[in-house]
Amino acid sequence: MTTDVSAPRPGGAATGDDATDARYAWRVFSVTTLGVILTAVNNSTLDVALPAVSRHFDATPSQASWILLSYMLVTTVLILAFGRLADLVGRRLLYIAGLAVFTVASFGCGFAPNADALIALRALQAVGAASVITNTTALLVDAFPPRMLGLGLGMNVTAISASQVAGPLVGGALVTWLGWRSVFLFNVPTGLIGVGWGLIVLRRMPRPPHRERFDVLSSVVSLFALGGVVVALSEGGAREWTNPIVLAAGAVAVVGLPLFGWMQRVRREPLIDLSLLLTRARAATYFCSLAANAARFAVVLVVSLFLQAADGLNAFEAGLRVMPTALGMMLASPLSGRLIARYGAPRLARLGLAVCALAVLLLALTLAPSAPVLVVCGELLLLGVGSGMFLPANTASIMSGVPVQRRGVANGIRSMLQNTGTVVGTAMSLALATTLLGPREKQAAYAGTLGRLDGGNLWLFVDGCRMALYALFAVCLVAVVFATFRQPSDAQDAGGAT
Repeated sequence: MTTDVSAPRPGGAATGDDATDARYAWRVFSVTTLGVILTAVNNSTLDVALPAVSRHFDATPSQASWILLSYMLVTTVLILAFGRLADLVGRRLLYIAGLAVFTVASFGCGFAPNADALIALRALQAVGAASVITNTTALLVDAFPPRMLGLGLGMNVTAISASQVAGPLVGGALVTWLGWRSVFLFNVPTGLIGVGWGLIVLRRMPRPPHRERFDVLSSVVSLFALGGVVVALSEGGAREWTNPIVLAAGAVAVVGLPLFGWMQRVRREPLIDLSLLLTRARAATYFCSLAANAARFAVVLVVSLFLQAADGLNAFEAGLRVMPTALGMMLASPLSGRLIARYGAPRLARLGLAVCALAVLLLALTLAPSAPVLVVCGELLLLGVGSGMFLPANTASIMSGVPVQRRGVANGIRSMLQNTGTVVGTAMSLALATTLLGPREKQAAYAGTLGRLDGGNLWLFVDGCRMALYALFAVCLVAVVFATFRQPSDAQDAGGAT
């Protein structure tokens, strides 16, 4: 099924009046920005809050990692499902409902009685976050006229970056002065405002004349396949790589991933529209999205954990040190959005990836206890600049030329792969960073108290963190190769000049 993308946009965004279209587009941007603030701040605050949460609950290494991974895994799995549902039932409904669920779950997280309850409530939080993340870009693509789309996407990344700048600072301050529960309760008033403003601003889109069915079976298979990957990586680091749980999870992933791919080829109404992946360029941009997100999020987490465990910094001090990554994104992303029309989205995306790879390599070479502050901050700033250049350009490459009725699933695939990068990169990095430590030392590393132990264990942790960073550098390098050697004719299909 094809759609004329030059036709008026569903939802009434295109009226023929440029001024009216622009006003509505920026009002939609104001709505999605509130959702972006919630989801982005939620991620970045927990980067610095994890040691405080672990200490409060005396969490095991497995529990500590799953406080992060439960949210990431559920978000990743549901993004695909919600991308498909958005095309079937409407983006407005799912976005507002997701924001409401996220707000309620954040309130529950603030009063969690133990680590297991917090993990469960984080999973519920992720249900709402998946709906918000899936629909944000699709709502913007629907609302912004083509001539303004690059700017709108660039400003969206700027909003994400600004939230991530504030996240470690706000999270560190809240944890240090008000306790870790305030990190979650902070989300509640913003969420309530976002739900109300979304009900006022967002226009209803007409449902497609042909009502397709939702592929429930594929959703279940994707849950087990991705869950197997995450459990194998995370539990392999927290336990032993030969542990029966790790081996069983790995087996589920090995069977589930190809099974899911096969199902998408043979199902009449699949969860993923594989036609969106037929051009080599778009497939490459999707993979690069996964790789870049793995590097950016996992690097910030590893460095934040390292600063608290090895250098003895508190959450607020660690938040200050990792802030340059988000600051670099905030500075570079609007510039990237403006340069897309001049230089082409694929070219800017390649350059951004190369800068990210260089930054991760430099961090791997220089990270050590009491490393010079300006050196680490400069390398994190460089990572942020590369990410800020990459994200708007790569998103424009993916979304350009996608028919209106497939934008939800196209963006769902993009968001799913970004979150897959986040969850796999996090699980892999935490596993590698602590793999050389014993059970007692692993618990101390997550609690930020490793520096109180003997120097030998401290340097084992340093070596583990460097291993994690070298692995993330390799991921970035593979992405640069993918982005560089795609066919020029395909690049035009994916949007933007080469």
